[in-house]
Amino acid sequence: MSDEESPDKPAEAADEPVDLDAIRSDLASLEDDLGALEADLEAAETEADLDVVEADIEAFRSELEPIEIPEPPEEEEDEDEDEETVTPEEELQERYDDIESDVSDLESDLEDQRGPYAEDVIGEINGVSGTITGTRWTEEGNAELIEAVDDFLDDLNDLLGSSVTLVNEGETVPEQLEATLENAVDAVEAADLDPDDDAETIAGLLEATDGLESDVDDATEWTDLQIREQLRREGFYDVLDHVKDFPPEWHALKVHEKRGNVDMILLALETFGSDFMEEHCMEALERMGPEEAIEPMLQKANRRDQAAMAVLGKIGVDDDEVVDTLLDYVDSNPNLQQPAFRALGEIGTAEAVQPIANQLVDENPDVRSWAARALGLIGDTRAIDPLADVLADDEADRVRASAAWALTRIGTRDALEIVAEYDDDRAYLVQAEAENVDLEPAA
Repeated sequence: MSDEESPDKPAEAADEPVDLDAIRSDLASLEDDLGALEADLEAAETEADLDVVEADIEAFRSELEPIEIPEPPEEEEDEDEDEETVTPEEELQERYDDIESDVSDLESDLEDQRGPYAEDVIGEINGVSGTITGTRWTEEGNAELIEAVDDFLDDLNDLLGSSVTLVNEGETVPEQLEATLENAVDAVEAADLDPDDDAETIAGLLEATDGLESDVDDATEWTDLQIREQLRREGFYDVLDHVKDFPPEWHALKVHEKRGNVDMILLALETFGSDFMEEHCMEALERMGPEEAIEPMLQKANRRDQAAMAVLGKIGVDDDEVVDTLLDYVDSNPNLQQPAFRALGEIGTAEAVQPIANQLVDENPDVRSWAARALGLIGDTRAIDPLADVLADDEADRVRASAAWALTRIGTRDALEIVAEYDDDRAYLVQAEAENVDLEPAA
């Protein structure tokens, strides 16, 4: 006898006969109870009434959930497939599912019938406050916000009998209005509104918050302005006595560069969407090399922007984040390697010496040449030996010439002596670098 047939083991529950009539009776009883619950919910007028209905629904679920409908028996193979017969089990499952669906709808209707609550009003006020502080507004937008909040306070005070007024403390209008709306929230909380006794007051407050939200949505945001109007209000065009170049923003950009107005150039870069103006903004920043541009250039460099890498190089600040960003492109494709090498060389960071030196053996001669020149710009003496190897052995003369230039740029006596040995080299560029070496000590 197998283990499954052992008399010591109880029979599987699935093998026990199921009393379908008992299940049918239970479901019929629950259907009657469900009808009573629907009537109770319809008659409920207060939160307390709804609490009772909610408890009854929970009790109803505790009776429904333990009921398990058995699986219908498997069909016989020779049974006519065209005959669609509903088994008792399937009929019971359908009734169970209908009850489950109806009780879910009842729970949803219960939640819809609750409230509104004072917490709903507070949530609406806080939401509007967040919109006000999280948005940049024009001057007229600020005035519109003040008027909107002032109108809301009139409604709030009428409904609550409170005396909330506009707060004048704070550096900006949004900060003042944020503090004002915090006081409005305090007034709602202090009123201790009951969802039954004060239902009309709560409804009035929600209507007032809806009006406030609508007025705030209609207030003039900074982004509602056209680009030229934004820049005009920021003073970008104030430097123009007359329009010398077209478009006028190009002429203004030139004046701002001449005057060192980095903030205005960054504003133009952020605001204008044209490739023309972006190119000229980036060229101006590259010529100026201002440290104020590090953060926006980092953001662009992280998006593989070659012009931004060039600007970071001209700025020349040995910042960890800048260096790490540029090092990410050292072993990239040539289009990104060239500006990254150059920028790291101009910054002169010692951290880049080994990663760039590793590129001296790249199969692309352009990459090898750029790497050599970057090492020369850095000027670290650790690069002397690998550059000497390139000068001696590289098959591309332009790469050897770059190595000679780099060694001359490093400028130690050891480096210069290596280059000086190539004064009769076959390659003119290498020979020219060697002939320019001056080994005589300075007077």
